[in-house]
Amino acid sequence: MHVVLDNLPAFLRATRVTAQLTVISFLLAMLIGTLVAGFRVSPVLPLRWLGTVYVELVRNTPLLVLISLFVFGFTKIGIRYSYYASAIIVLSTYTGTFVAETVRAGINTVAPGQAEAARSLGLTFSQLLFAVVLPQAFRSVVAPLGSVFIALIKNSALASTIAVMDLSFLGTQLTNSTGRPVAVFMGSAFFYLLLALPSGWAIGWFERRVAVKR
Repeated sequence: MHVVLDNLPAFLRATRVTAQLTVISFLLAMLIGTLVAGFRVSPVLPLRWLGTVYVELVRNTPLLVLISLFVFGFTKIGIRYSYYASAIIVLSTYTGTFVAETVRAGINTVAPGQAEAARSLGLTFSQLLFAVVLPQAFRSVVAPLGSVFIALIKNSALASTIAVMDLSFLGTQLTNSTGRPVAVFMGSAFFYLLLALPSGWAIGWFERRVAVKR
């Protein structure tokens, strides 16, 4: 494992890049997913259709295809971003579909009587959704959202295909320069675990803190 220790500063920098990609993409995915989940339960039919089309189209397209399409295809029509920004845009857009379905499942756990009571008080759909339904829905889906977050840590490895300097890209570089792929990628796997395992523990703790008493 000398190759890992000799390149420890590079591994730490790549770990930071992976963590940044994950956190920024997840925050954006939460915004996108919450909005789309609202569309999917909206009483307005065109919004429901829009949310459904977005989820089914993006979720069922391989992430690598989306990255390649955005970076190498959209440039043909003048849409250009840095590789780092492109990775965040695609990761958040893709992950947003899973967040949307998770949040929608949480919305379905809220008792219908609460929505009826809110409507009887004169609340609009938006007020009902954000003031009554979503706060309860999020509490019931902490664990599933945590699973989406951990999956995003692993999915972020595909950013290496467009030369983002994350752990996977570093692993490829060091393999080419040292000729020791097993040691290098074991090192990369170790740093991925350093991100994923504490995240899982933190999510479990937070879930217990906000669990809905039934």
